Amino acid sequence: MPQNPNVVNNNNLEIRSKRKTGSWTWAALAIALLFAFPILSVISAGIATKSDVWDHLVSTVLKNYLINTSILALGVGLLVAIIGTSTAWLVTMCRFPGQRFFEWALILPLAVPAYVMAYTYTDFLQVSGPVQVLIRDIFSIEFKEYWFPEVRSIGGAILMLSLVLYPYVYMLARAAFLEQSVCALEVSRTLGCNAWESFFRVALPLARPAIIAGTSLALMETLADFGTVSFFGVQTFTTGIMNAWENMGDLAAARQLSTYLLLFILTVFVLEKVSRGKSKYHHATNRYQNLPEYQLRGFKKYLALCACALPLTLGFILPALILIDMTISLGDEQFGTKFFKLAFNSFTLAAITAVIAVIIGVLLAYTNRMQPNVISKWATRIAAMGYAVPGTVVAIGTLFPLAILDNSFDAWMRATFDISTGLLLTGSITALVFAYLVRFLAVSLNTVETGLGKIRPSMEDASRTLGLGPLRTLWQVHIPIMSGSLMTAGLVVFVDVMKELPATLVMRPFNFDTLAVHAYNLASDERLSESSTASLTIVLVGILPLILLTRAISKSRAGSQ
Repeated sequence: MPQNPNVVNNNNLEIRSKRKTGSWTWAALAIALLFAFPILSVISAGIATKSDVWDHLVSTVLKNYLINTSILALGVGLLVAIIGTSTAWLVTMCRFPGQRFFEWALILPLAVPAYVMAYTYTDFLQVSGPVQVLIRDIFSIEFKEYWFPEVRSIGGAILMLSLVLYPYVYMLARAAFLEQSVCALEVSRTLGCNAWESFFRVALPLARPAIIAGTSLALMETLADFGTVSFFGVQTFTTGIMNAWENMGDLAAARQLSTYLLLFILTVFVLEKVSRGKSKYHHATNRYQNLPEYQLRGFKKYLALCACALPLTLGFILPALILIDMTISLGDEQFGTKFFKLAFNSFTLAAITAVIAVIIGVLLAYTNRMQPNVISKWATRIAAMGYAVPGTVVAIGTLFPLAILDNSFDAWMRATFDISTGLLLTGSITALVFAYLVRFLAVSLNTVETGLGKIRPSMEDASRTLGLGPLRTLWQVHIPIMSGSLMTAGLVVFVDVMKELPATLVMRPFNFDTLAVHAYNLASDERLSESSTASLTIVLVGILPLILLTRAISKSRAGSQ
């Protein structure tokens, strides 16, 4: 009886992985532990060390940190789930004016960092801003004679973060709706369900894992945010960590706060896993038929248009127009040599990190493919856990061990050769790039694994018959095939590094600033118009990879055009 060739190939892969000495696996584990060390050092130091400042924080502000962080997470989680899920369903299953445009445009707010959104709307909605000036002119009233919501509040922070993070839910929910089985939706229609009943009874439960996953990603970004909550004066764990580190000068207290924040994040992970339970979601055989489309008519099509236009307008179009106007009319007085130096610093950091992240992601993913054992699988999980850790925590966990290494090496060089090496790691961008890699390696790894998973195992067998070893197979066969995935991984990491603020604030070398730091410093000094030039540059850089991601989602359903 002839054997299934795919089964044979998989068996060959298993045989090769067992025959190997495990050098690739152990190397992957070493890399994973290296990138996990900053997080583990924070946890161990936070548990072991004691601090007088910590006792003061516990008795005064720790309760506020916990309450505000919980309110922020709850508010953002609820809003992004509602906005992302509803817009994903409308553009996927319904037909209305502008539907094709919104399919890709709704992802654009992800290019706007939350802190840039905060600066933009503060300038737009403040007392001297155009909105309140227009209100006073129209109604002929003076300031304090009317009520106007305060944007610099926890409610404002929830709104800003929700407007830029809902695309996480939108992307995953839309991909889930695109992949859903047609037969389940057809059965609901034969039972008399209209579009909304099919959504609530069938499509929504099937897409629940994707919606929860997208909401979890948004919550991770919310808990990691520093620029928005700091600018709005909201006391959270991230602002507390930075305050303990910079203002109080107490590293031990910062580590203990970081440990509590990690416990908070772990709680979110556990709740996400528990919410899924043991439910299984399977597709039926008609997955690749054309999905049923609901043609909206009358006022319904205008409601759908408004439902999609509102988050896009508030989350991208309006902030982009405000930034463009401020940049043209006022802008950064230092635009010129200094600005280009800042841009060069940002691009250099982002490019170096993106290249290294892709290389490491390829090595880890390829090891897990060639030697799929428990160690290699755990190595990839350990290496990816940094994405769930805020930049402030990563920075503190990275800075202290590397500073000890720097000082020890310098002392040894002085004693042995009477030469001072200075701070080789923490005094250069090396430590900063390492912190970025700890934070964003998961982004590269997940994208590379997806691209590598689409390559059949028969490729390894064919290359082996031609005398190619694992490295040459990777270089000559796999990398050309998954070049698109590698490009996407690099671009996403590049944009994430461009937007990263807290880790850069803590770890940047002396007299070394980036566009994100420059925008934050100007906004903190209430020079909002001047911060617009750097902010607009960050937004523009983030648009290209988002367009590529949108096209990838649109093609995720087999047979799609």
